[in-house]
Amino acid sequence: MGEQAFTSMKTEQKVSSQSVSNQYVKCIADAITRHVPKSVFSGEWELVVFDSPQINAFALPGGKIGVYTGLIELSQNQHQLAAVIGHEVGHVIAEHGNERMSSSALIGMGMEVTNQLLKANEISSSNMIMAGLGLGVQVGVQLPFGRTHESEADLIGLDLMANAGFDPQQSINLWQNMAKASGDNRQPELLSTHPLPATRIKNLVQNMPKAMEQYRMAKNKPECTI
Repeated sequence: MGEQAFTSMKTEQKVSSQSVSNQYVKCIADAITRHVPKSVFSGEWELVVFDSPQINAFALPGGKIGVYTGLIELSQNQHQLAAVIGHEVGHVIAEHGNERMSSSALIGMGMEVTNQLLKANEISSSNMIMAGLGLGVQVGVQLPFGRTHESEADLIGLDLMANAGFDPQQSINLWQNMAKASGDNRQPELLSTHPLPATRIKNLVQNMPKAMEQYRMAKNKPECTI
């Protein structure tokens, strides 16, 4: 599914033809993916830079990485871009895509069974009950589940970038830049699939001593330039 989605995106979205920025991103991605366990993906990772102002990147099972030029412009150096790529690869390592699909399937089955039981018992307010349950599942289960995945990917990405020789302290600067770029115009964390930048920064700071030790011990310190 990851390979199919990636192939589709390459045909539907504009791929960057800027060889300099492509080489820059590839330099960073190659350094990161060298530290991905072979049990996750043992082949050669494919990287595509999409020509779009989106401040975003993604990684898919099957060794696929996409980076948008908007993110390259926002990231002030190789270390900040490495933080995002490490985060996205972290989702693949933790198999978050599989977990979300399984969770959605189970929730869908549970909601359908509940709906059928309410109808079978001719509960007059079944529509209102189902609407309330849907909101409760979203706020109480799905959104926290998504925020947990994001936090896990942040920490996996922190380890990846540090082991690859990128300065983990720059991950904090990255999220500060992200907060400025959004203009602090964000939903309350309770209603969001992602933790607030302040929450992410707090978690990164708590895990920074270990990451800095890994960074100091890294055998290679990449020098990716644009």
